[in-house]
Amino acid sequence: MDNSEQQDNDDQNGGLRQRSKEGPDDGLSPDQLSIETDENLHMGRNVGLISGISLIVGSIIGSGIFISPKGVLSDTGSVGLSLVVWALSGLIALLGALSYAELGTLIRLSGGEYAYIRAALGNICAYLYAWTSIIVIRPSTLAIICLVFAEYVASFFKMCGSPVIPNKLVAAIALITVGIVNSWSTKLAARVQVVFTAAKLIALFIIIIGGIVKLAQGNTAVLATGFTGSTTSPSVIALAFYGALWAYDGWNNLNFVTEEIKEPKKNLPRANIIGVILVTVVYVLTNISYLAVLTTQQLLDSAAVAVTWGDLILGAAAIIMPLSVMISTFGAANGTAFSGSRVVYAAARDNNLPEVLSFIQVKQLTPMPSMLFTIFISILMIIPGDIGSLIDFFSFTAWMFYGMTFLSLIVLRFKMKDAPRPYKVPIPIPVIMFLVSIYLVIAPIVDNPQMGFLYAFLFVIGGLLLYFPFVHFNFKLWGWDRITMYCQLIFNIVPSSVEPDE
Repeated sequence: MDNSEQQDNDDQNGGLRQRSKEGPDDGLSPDQLSIETDENLHMGRNVGLISGISLIVGSIIGSGIFISPKGVLSDTGSVGLSLVVWALSGLIALLGALSYAELGTLIRLSGGEYAYIRAALGNICAYLYAWTSIIVIRPSTLAIICLVFAEYVASFFKMCGSPVIPNKLVAAIALITVGIVNSWSTKLAARVQVVFTAAKLIALFIIIIGGIVKLAQGNTAVLATGFTGSTTSPSVIALAFYGALWAYDGWNNLNFVTEEIKEPKKNLPRANIIGVILVTVVYVLTNISYLAVLTTQQLLDSAAVAVTWGDLILGAAAIIMPLSVMISTFGAANGTAFSGSRVVYAAARDNNLPEVLSFIQVKQLTPMPSMLFTIFISILMIIPGDIGSLIDFFSFTAWMFYGMTFLSLIVLRFKMKDAPRPYKVPIPIPVIMFLVSIYLVIAPIVDNPQMGFLYAFLFVIGGLLLYFPFVHFNFKLWGWDRITMYCQLIFNIVPSSVEPDE
């Protein structure tokens, strides 16, 4: 980060402190309003290469590989095309990770897409991303993961012969637990991510090895059907990619915590590349294993594919599968919350959200307010509990902003052409990814228009109704300074600054 960028962030954080010390209109004194602390207080750099890879792999491998295979197979219509979609989705994720590696080493600020869109396309576009991400994209992802976690908990208790706890209650408890872990310590959250990533990889390796054994025994009938019955509809293929790409979602998660990465110029690109390639290989092999053991009808009829696979292969040890998936989904929720809360943190630091959401806990140095806010919205999202509609809405809105981010990389090649780039991706890659994003957004709308897409677009634009009064004109609600004061006193939180990485 250059001196001008550091000065901008120092001025901005100093402005937060100054406003809090001026006092609200209700007569509170400065001493009553603000908790004093070191002006340079910031979150530490606790994410190294291994924990960075774990964050990516652990965030990607969650519920998707255990519920999306049947959706992808149903949409594509054939075994061969479904495997192609899984492989190409991994390639798309890798190209995206390469593009984000340049962005993350060029603009070394937390917040992911928010920071890049703001630098290239301006604050309004960045605000609309933050608005959509904070209210829909991240909470819906967390809600989906925890609802699937709850489904596997239910299947686990059924196998034990015990009464089933309501799924939504289990999902809410999981979200609260994740919030506590991440609010308590970023080091603890990073360690949890490493452990849970290792556990989920072991579970998938069990599935892969079981599939290899079955193939060696000659169980190739399903795979031999190849591309028979493949769909030719562009919109249906796009929906198949939605399902697979949702299973790959998380390839960009490390970019959300750039300010907490040790040596981001080196570790960010390395972790992005290694993490996505590892997941792609595991995903393709896992799908082959499913198809080596299950018939297409068994796979399509299964509510928990990994559990069905375990029943057929592991026998009495089948209880390992729901337990492993529970570990996998919890780890994914931990990684998603860890990274997602940083969008709230970064946007609030730029005054696009209430400033209190950018504060950090004095002793633990965690972004507690942004984390608690993210968990609260996610709990609201589990109330409807319709996983299918959540995935569709998430994919549509997410790829709109992915496209804007790839466009931002292209724009920054001209806008910041002389800035040092520790990693520089070949320009055709972001161009290809921009076109892929357009296809994934437009194809379903053109071939099969639905009101849901219009509602999604209106929701994104609707963020302007809050932007102009509260951000552009800086309108403040009466009593908000008092609320900020009480939050500071209750949670022991203060404004933070940006730590230069060089």
